[in-house]
Amino acid sequence: MTRLVYASVLALMTGAGGAAAQDVTLTLWTESATAPESVFAQEFSAIDNGVTIEIREIRFDDLVTDTLRAVATGTNPDLIAIDNPDHAAFASRGAFLDITDQVAASDVIDIDAVFDGPRASLTWDGRIYGIPRASNTIALYYNRDLFAAAGLDPDSPPRTWDELLEAARALTDPENDVYGIAFSARASEEGTFQFLPWAQMAGGSFDNINAEGVADALALWKAFLDEGLASPDTLTRGQWDSTGTFNGGNAAMVISGPWELGRMASDAAFDWGVTLLPVREEGGVRASALGDFNLAIFANTDHPDEAFAFLEYYMSQVDRVWPEFTRLPSVAGVALAPTGDARIDAAAQVFTEQLSYARNRGPHPDWPRISQEIQTAFQSVLTGQAEAQEALDEAAERIDGIIN
Repeated sequence: MTRLVYASVLALMTGAGGAAAQDVTLTLWTESATAPESVFAQEFSAIDNGVTIEIREIRFDDLVTDTLRAVATGTNPDLIAIDNPDHAAFASRGAFLDITDQVAASDVIDIDAVFDGPRASLTWDGRIYGIPRASNTIALYYNRDLFAAAGLDPDSPPRTWDELLEAARALTDPENDVYGIAFSARASEEGTFQFLPWAQMAGGSFDNINAEGVADALALWKAFLDEGLASPDTLTRGQWDSTGTFNGGNAAMVISGPWELGRMASDAAFDWGVTLLPVREEGGVRASALGDFNLAIFANTDHPDEAFAFLEYYMSQVDRVWPEFTRLPSVAGVALAPTGDARIDAAAQVFTEQLSYARNRGPHPDWPRISQEIQTAFQSVLTGQAEAQEALDEAAERIDGIIN
C-alpha cells in the first residue's frame, strides 16, 4: 500500500474549489489510545479535510458490554475497533454498516488481498461489515540452546505432533526445573484460541468439535500434562505467563504469538527460533489461531462517507502496522520492514506464513457461548473428569443447540 491521502478521500472532503467541507466530528471507540487506529485517526484528523475523529479508550474487558448497551440506547460511536470473534454478534444484528458496495468501488481497499481468516471474520451472510485492523496468530517458539544440549538439531524443529511429543520428552529436565513445552489451556478465550488450531488440524471445527481425530488433539495435550512435560499451571495461566516461563529458561518450547517478539528479544538470555505449528502428520492440514481486531462503522452513523474515508486512510497505512505497532498486516503481499534484529525478522516471516493458515473463531453471533463449551470440553479431559470423545460429543451437542 502507498502512504497517500487518496484522491477519493480528498474529493469527498473538499468542495470543487478545494475548500474544506463542513466540519464533521466522528467518534471512535478503541481498547487502546496507542493502537494503530488511534494513531491513524489522529493523523486523519490533522489533514485539512474537515473531519475530526474523537477517540474514546475503553477497557478491553468492558468493550463488548459497553457497546451492546450503547447500541441498545442509540448512544454508540460512529466507528469501533472490536475483537474479531465479537464482530459477528454486531454485524448479524444490523448494528454495523454493510460496506460491501463501497469496498467493491474502492481504489484503496482490496478485500480479495486480505487473508482468508481475517476476511471471514468481517463477513456475515456474504456481506462485508468492516476491515481488519491487523492480525496475529500462534506458532512454536523453541530454545535452540536447550535443543542442542539435549542432542536435538536446532535447525530441524518438530514438524509433526509425534515429533513435538518426542522433543518435549527429550527436553524435559526436572532436576533443572525445565519443562519440555508451555502453552495455555486456561478456561478462557485464551484457551480456546490455543486449542482450536489443534482441533482444526485434526479435521474438526467449532461447529464440528467432535469430528474424528479431535480426540487425538486432546490426547496430545493430555500427554503433555500427564507425563509432566508441561507445568500443572498450564490449566490456569494465560499466554503471557506461559511465554514468561519460556523466557525464563523454564520451558524449552512455547506456543505463543508475535506480540511477544519484543519481550523475547529483551528478556530471553538464550538463542531462540520460531517455526510453524507442527501438523498432525507429514503433509497434514495446517491451521492456526487468528487474533487482533477489526474496524467497523455503525449503521446509524450520520456520516457514513466520512467514516468510510477513514477506513480507506487506514488501509493506505497498513504497511506500518509492522514493525511500528508490532502487529502483522492482514493483507497478503505487504513487505515487512526490517527491525534490525535478525531473529525478530525471521520470526515475523514465519508468523506471516502461519497467518495464511489462520482461521477465525466463528464467525457466529453467540461465539462466547460456543467458546465456553469448547473450554469445558478440554478442561474436563485434561483434569481427568471425562474421556476425550465423551467430552467432545457433549460439547458438540450443546454447540449444535446454540447454532441451530
